[in-house]
Amino acid sequence: MTVDYKFPKDFWWGSATSATQIEGAANEGGKGKNIWDYWYETEPNRFFENVGPETTSGFYHSYKEDIQLMKDIGHNTFRMSISWSRLIPGGRGEVNPEAVEFYNNVIDELLAQGIEPFVNLFHFDMPLELQNEGGWESREVVEAYKTYATECFRLFGDRVTKWFTFNEPIVPVEGGYLYDFHYPNVVDAKRATQVAYNTMIAHAKGVEAYRTFNFKDGKIGIILNLTPSYPRSQNPADLRASRITDLFFNRSFLDPSVLGEYPEELIEILREHGQLPVTHDGDKELLKANTAELLGVNYYQPRRVKAKEHLPNPYGPFMPDWFFDNYEMPGRKMNKYRGWEIYEKGIYDIMINLKENYGNIESFISENGMGVQDEGRFIQDGEIQDDYRIEFISEHLKWLHKAIEEGCNAKGYHLWAFMDNWSWMNAYKNRYGFFSVDLETQKRTPKKSAHWIKAVSESNGF
Repeated sequence: MTVDYKFPKDFWWGSATSATQIEGAANEGGKGKNIWDYWYETEPNRFFENVGPETTSGFYHSYKEDIQLMKDIGHNTFRMSISWSRLIPGGRGEVNPEAVEFYNNVIDELLAQGIEPFVNLFHFDMPLELQNEGGWESREVVEAYKTYATECFRLFGDRVTKWFTFNEPIVPVEGGYLYDFHYPNVVDAKRATQVAYNTMIAHAKGVEAYRTFNFKDGKIGIILNLTPSYPRSQNPADLRASRITDLFFNRSFLDPSVLGEYPEELIEILREHGQLPVTHDGDKELLKANTAELLGVNYYQPRRVKAKEHLPNPYGPFMPDWFFDNYEMPGRKMNKYRGWEIYEKGIYDIMINLKENYGNIESFISENGMGVQDEGRFIQDGEIQDDYRIEFISEHLKWLHKAIEEGCNAKGYHLWAFMDNWSWMNAYKNRYGFFSVDLETQKRTPKKSAHWIKAVSESNGF
């Protein structure tokens, strides 16, 4: 294949997933309950077609075959997460030996197949007992996380050299404490800011714990969903709306995790509206001393905003939306299957921002992907012809390639996801994988994109 877009040597080609979304075996192997297990038991109707976390893609039992398929399509890296409630049922106390054996087997199998494991410690899946103590609202839970992280480093750090404290830490804040799409379904900005803040303290404590091990080649970072906030126009009111949106949804985690401090303007806004979190002595120094060494960037769609059309309801709860309205740009390109805008240049804009304002931190695209419903419509000769996914990936890779050519420190690209996996409340509604999964039989079948990515990985470009 002739290569127009060649990527740097040792570029990370792979995919990403999380424990709760692929392992299944939710009540097997000594695993404790997490908030998803509990929420599904209490409100199954909130999940698409009532499919819950115990019926996910069965990786707990089929990891060997799945890792072989990853190798077959040219993966040299793979991001997974450890389930806290599997490793330490209840969130505190004894480590579960069956979980240790499982994760050891997965890590060893990946390495045996020439695939480097990238391991994330927390992907939305708080142990239920700790959520009942307040979850990330509680500093005791932050300490429990530090202990859990330390156990992971001790158990697996001899073989795993890429660690991440959190995936998309803003999502539990938005979903669980602002907009009611994750458990515990609270709508309270004051509690949301406390959760966000304590999550960053947990991140810093995780980084601090990792560094006590002095692993030779190890790096620890964080994975953030960065979404450029584009203003409707250059009018000062629209520009202010986009700047404040960026503060709430990007810089609230990007600045403390990479620069070790919060943006002054964000602090001012929260102070003015009485929404500041409770902090402890020494927190500031802790954040400053324990910044991320590696940044995963999840990017799916842009955010477009404009100045508020109407003043916020003075009797309603404080919300980030007090400062902006969403804007639907005419003529935008859409994933008509998912209702999301496709804007490939966003990936370039993120990378340039990291280069110019965040010390050009070593980074990679840790998630990007296209969810489509009823992909069976596109079967020809027994294979899903997902040309739309190939186009989506290649157009994003072109912009990533341009960023790298302009000096951005981007080391890889991971698709969400290796195979169709369970997606929280959406369950299996939108399919994202290189491989389709038949939920009845658990059979994996490659889509057209699987053959395409194999050629890309082998040529290190396309």
